[in-house]
Amino acid sequence: MTSAPPASEQLSQQLLGAPYETLTPVQRSVIDLIAIESPSILDPRLIPDERTFGQRLADQVAKVGGSWGFIIAFGATLAVWMGMNRLLAGAAFDPYPFIFLNLLLSMLAAVQAPLIMMSQNRQAAKDRKAAEYDYVVNLRAELEIMHLHDKLDEIRAAMKLKTKD
Repeated sequence: MTSAPPASEQLSQQLLGAPYETLTPVQRSVIDLIAIESPSILDPRLIPDERTFGQRLADQVAKVGGSWGFIIAFGATLAVWMGMNRLLAGAAFDPYPFIFLNLLLSMLAAVQAPLIMMSQNRQAAKDRKAAEYDYVVNLRAELEIMHLHDKLDEIRAAMKLKTKD
């Protein structure tokens, strides 16, 4: 195990009251960012879109398949399909009980459900990254405020000493 830089070890003790080595990786990264006074990691929402074609397709299917427009259009299509086949009676291309329609609906569900789940899984991973980023920023802000309070206390103490002299 490598030892922490002196500034990081001191900040860890001062702000968190714990040795640097006992901190989680996220806490260590925040302490290191404060110690070197650099900006936080890049916000995941600013990272360019690096999705593959399949991932973009899954997102589009989830976006369209989960909309009211799709549900209404799909319901209207089903009503027209069944209505036409009922009206055509003997010449119907898919007579009642609409076996071909059932096959098409089963195939649609078999393809659409995994695509939507893939999209949701990737969105959940993206949300976890965004939440971790928010945690890092919030923790850093809290620690920076604590650090500023300590500096202000030092300045007040030094000013009191000067006024007593």
